[in-house]
Amino acid sequence: MIARLRLVTAATLLLWSIAAVLIRADDPKVVWKQTGTLSAPEAHQAAAADDKFVYAITNTLVAKYDRQSGERLATSTGEAKHLNSGFLWERRLYCAHSNYPQTPEQSEIKVLDLTSMQLTTFKDFGNFGGSLTWAVRHDEHWWCNFARYGDDNAQTFLVKFDRDWREQGRWTYPPDVIRELNRMSLSGGLWRDGALLVTGHDDPVFFRLRLPKTGSVLEFVEQQSVPFTGQGFADDPKTGGLVGINRSKHLLVFANP
Repeated sequence: MIARLRLVTAATLLLWSIAAVLIRADDPKVVWKQTGTLSAPEAHQAAAADDKFVYAITNTLVAKYDRQSGERLATSTGEAKHLNSGFLWERRLYCAHSNYPQTPEQSEIKVLDLTSMQLTTFKDFGNFGGSLTWAVRHDEHWWCNFARYGDDNAQTFLVKFDRDWREQGRWTYPPDVIRELNRMSLSGGLWRDGALLVTGHDDPVFFRLRLPKTGSVLEFVEQQSVPFTGQGFADDPKTGGLVGINRSKHLLVFANP
């Protein structure tokens, strides 16, 4: 009997060990590595890139840089107070914009014509309950993050819109993420490999999240190390990696896992 119990116990421990390995393999710890930088005084809020150019986003304008030479080629025209992020779609750059820190919050998506470098309003949300910090396209929908700050930052929320801007879903963020933000909020976000990557205001960290099967709170998956100091980031189609910023050093930063 004792021998049989030992055999069962050993088999159980083996199964637990195999399960633990499988769980770790399905949910690996990722460290993003810096692969290049480009100096840009406008690297204050966010970055975006296409095959030939990289875009540095500051509060009031977007600067266009040549990827190879690092030369600044143009800056945007058009009114802007607080640009927050950039997302390239159909050869235009869509930037989250708000009147932060003024209240009541007024949020818009600005669109930049990459040829004329003219910045205009694409979507006006008015007072939607928070400051728009990022807006991206995924799965034929717009996903927009409305930030709250200070004592209310746990009320930051993500909204999914259809093509006619009808709300299809709304989620808040898990306590594991909110605790890491102090009194700030989430500055960047992007869907990648079936998960949502988001950044805070200044820490070199990605929070990897997923939609819940039920309920309205996003699920925390893992924390990833990244060479960006928070803020807005974007896909880099040339390398398959990402581009973000180092705010204090005024750098555009390229990274791959």
